[in-house]
Amino acid sequence: MRKVLIANRGEIAVRVVRACRDAGLASVAVYAEPDLDALHVQMADEAYSLGGASPAETYLDIDKIIKAGLESGADAVHPGYGFLAENADFARAVARAGLTWIGPPPEAIEALGDKVRARHLARQAGAPLTPGTQDPVRDAEEIRAFGARYGYPVAIKAAFGGGGRGLKVAWREEEVAGQYESAVREAVAAFGRGECFVERYLDRPRHVETQCLADAHGQVVVISTRDCSLQRRHQKLVEEAPAPFLAPEQIEALYQSSKAILRLAGYVGAGTCEFLVARDGTISFLEVNTRLQVEHPVSEEVTGIDLVREMFRIADGEPLGYDDPPARGHSIEFRINAEDPARGFLPAPGTITVFSPPSGPGVRLDSGYASGMTVPQVFDSLIAKLIVTGASRAEALQRAARALGEFEVGGMPTVLPFHRAVVADPAFAGAPLRVHTRWIETEFAAPMPAQEPAETAEEADREAITVEVSGKRLSVVVPASLGLPRRTPSGSAERVRGGSRSTRRSLPGGSGDTLVSPMQGTIIKIAVADGERVSAGDVIVVLEAMKMEQPLTAHKDGTVTGLAVTVGQTVTAGAPICELKD
Repeated sequence: MRKVLIANRGEIAVRVVRACRDAGLASVAVYAEPDLDALHVQMADEAYSLGGASPAETYLDIDKIIKAGLESGADAVHPGYGFLAENADFARAVARAGLTWIGPPPEAIEALGDKVRARHLARQAGAPLTPGTQDPVRDAEEIRAFGARYGYPVAIKAAFGGGGRGLKVAWREEEVAGQYESAVREAVAAFGRGECFVERYLDRPRHVETQCLADAHGQVVVISTRDCSLQRRHQKLVEEAPAPFLAPEQIEALYQSSKAILRLAGYVGAGTCEFLVARDGTISFLEVNTRLQVEHPVSEEVTGIDLVREMFRIADGEPLGYDDPPARGHSIEFRINAEDPARGFLPAPGTITVFSPPSGPGVRLDSGYASGMTVPQVFDSLIAKLIVTGASRAEALQRAARALGEFEVGGMPTVLPFHRAVVADPAFAGAPLRVHTRWIETEFAAPMPAQEPAETAEEADREAITVEVSGKRLSVVVPASLGLPRRTPSGSAERVRGGSRSTRRSLPGGSGDTLVSPMQGTIIKIAVADGERVSAGDVIVVLEAMKMEQPLTAHKDGTVTGLAVTVGQTVTAGAPICELKD
């Protein structure tokens, strides 16, 4: 390999750019229109526009990405995580184009990315499993039948999903239809496929996983265990390595099950086997993520292994050349998301006005943004990852408290107040670990401070000009601040404006008769009609922001009037949705 195209955005694209530089490889970025000035675009050796604004038009468009790879002269593709990272068709398209795919074989992606087939493999490998459907369900009635047999709650999971998207929990039979519909909708939007399977939902388990590497010569190693139990909406917020407070026999079961599953699948590359650990210590296989994980840095910090560079080596056909490495010390990762923990972790896209990260011993920052950049509504809420490492878990927690106290982000709410509170909470910081995958929703009680609303911003002002380079005419988009004139046919200078300035908006809640949107987002479902009678708590519309669905419910009893939105419409924070008349 000489030049790597990075088929992703944000902090993971920056992470791969840096690994390319370390390895002496050239890097190529691709970008959607909202990412024109993004950090990964600025840092890569080359950058190519994908000509669109939404994920479907850009980072999920296989043909556009392959075209960029060929035009740039790249000879390899790294998919990062999310988007097309676990898409077997994309892996095959990369290979057909004559490029090296830095990831597992397409057959392994299909076998393990399909959560139903992965369960079959896990059963064959002798891994522990909770009851679940053998194949994807066809409708909500099949889910009700499963619930009647095994009891509630049940987890409805996208067969081709991951990262908590396309995962819904039905706690009672009457919730099945709505949760199934939501899971399918999220899965189609995020992964392009909506098949779902069902399994018995383990209440209050820990989420434990193994970071694995496998080479093309048959060797599989486990780099470390991780605990990722601190989650909201089944999406991780805090991860640590190694997973604390596990018995030796539990660790042995995790290692052996992971290796057996990956060997059966013919796996090559970096991957993660995920498990749930019930309160009685029982382990149950969850899924395999056939890609690099967001939380991979904590495994790097406790082993000294650069996982991205190992992915390069494996893709080049090199053997691993080592066994399971020992872990030294303890490392904790905190995802710094643009979300408001005081308002149920509502997404808060906006423009970063202050970005002052911590430093000092044991502190690492993987960031996709800098001050002045805008976190767009159409993509993930992750701004940066703070990774703190110490000689012990106690020291890592002490350093984390200091580093989180130093960290300042302005212009939008972030989850920093939650992180500062959780590192001092005995349930997380004490022994034994008492947090579980729904602890934030059910037990976390520390008051969260109110934060300033996000600085909302549309596309920055830009100018389109025509230049000539070596006799070739090119259309160039530049910041309007450069003040370059564009000549019209009549010869007069004309400025092309592309957006409006940033504005601060207040966020009124649902009060009086008016129901307003609590955040910027896109309407993906309208659950009521004008003239319909609703009760407080009934769903009125469903918003999508930063890849997450957020139901907007009635704040009072009333009759819906003046429903002012349509499916597909983007609304700003504070925008009126409807009136609820007595």
